[in-house]
Amino acid sequence: MGIQIGKAAEILGMSPDTLRYYEKIGLVPRAGKNYAGRRVYSEKDLARLRFVQRAQCIGFSLNEISRLLKLRENPGKSSKSIRALAAQKCGEIEERLQTLKKVRGELTLLINLCRGDSAHCPILDRLDHG
Repeated sequence: MGIQIGKAAEILGMSPDTLRYYEKIGLVPRAGKNYAGRRVYSEKDLARLRFVQRAQCIGFSLNEISRLLKLRENPGKSSKSIRALAAQKCGEIEERLQTLKKVRGELTLLINLCRGDSAHCPILDRLDHG
């Protein structure tokens, strides 16, 4: 006997709609149905959904997670591909970090230039005129 969709969603901390969406896009196989026609999830299904959650938490997109799930079926032969995908993701994260640091520096400068007590606001000026 499996776990009904509401309970599975609660255990995983996601909505039933998210579970249905993951099924729809093929991230997880269609859940079985119980005698009442309701979706039920096995422990194997929950493990796969936890994998998806953990992969999302470290920055993988749903498309990348789909690739990882396929590679996961034969990790011994896929190890190089898995490593390459993770290295690519790490590079993308590094680029985003650099961009965020630049944005933080610009915002910090604007905050320091804005006195907050005059009609002239450097923050608004920057947003208005680039």
